[in-house]
Amino acid sequence: MKYNPKIYHRRSIRLRSYDYSRAGAYFITICTHDRRHIFGQIEKGEMILNEYGQIAYNEWEKLTERWPHIELGAFQIMPNHTHGIIIIHDVTVGAPLAGALNARTSDSGTPDPMTSGFGAPARGALTLRAHWARKPTIGQIVGAYKSCTATGCLKIAQSQQQEVVLGKLWQRNFWESIIRDVESYDRISNYIINNPLKWESDKLYCLK
Repeated sequence: MKYNPKIYHRRSIRLRSYDYSRAGAYFITICTHDRRHIFGQIEKGEMILNEYGQIAYNEWEKLTERWPHIELGAFQIMPNHTHGIIIIHDVTVGAPLAGALNARTSDSGTPDPMTSGFGAPARGALTLRAHWARKPTIGQIVGAYKSCTATGCLKIAQSQQQEVVLGKLWQRNFWESIIRDVESYDRISNYIINNPLKWESDKLYCLK
């Protein structure tokens, strides 16, 4: 097949001007490679996890152990993708969700990292900048999750059959959207939780 730049050109789907380590809530969707059904199956509107699906669930839960300043919202594993909400708190670990969502915004309309979790100016700007520089981006958090999940799934596959080749687990990138208010947060949370009930109408639905 002749090279088609419209099909094969890979470009970032992140907002170029946005700092994805800033405090806020993010809706994340990660698909399996070729949308293969890897994590289990839907039965009567309920997701039944297999061994690989359990690994995917466990590794998501472990993200807060690696980064204590993040909080996990609604999360759902589907046969060929996962939906989840990641909340990055500003400096104060465990600050309420409202603080992250209502943090002061910059002129561009994005959350300002130079505020505390409650929207008030944080103390010690220089100390805050140094702390902020060590925070991971959403891309790094998702990358770590994908890597740990793939490693765990490979171990299971190899324990069941030596020389097994699991193949590529995840697609190269992921989808995200910035959740800008509590109303959106509630709407997205409901969508995630009820995803198994609407599996056949899901845009990611396929019979693989």
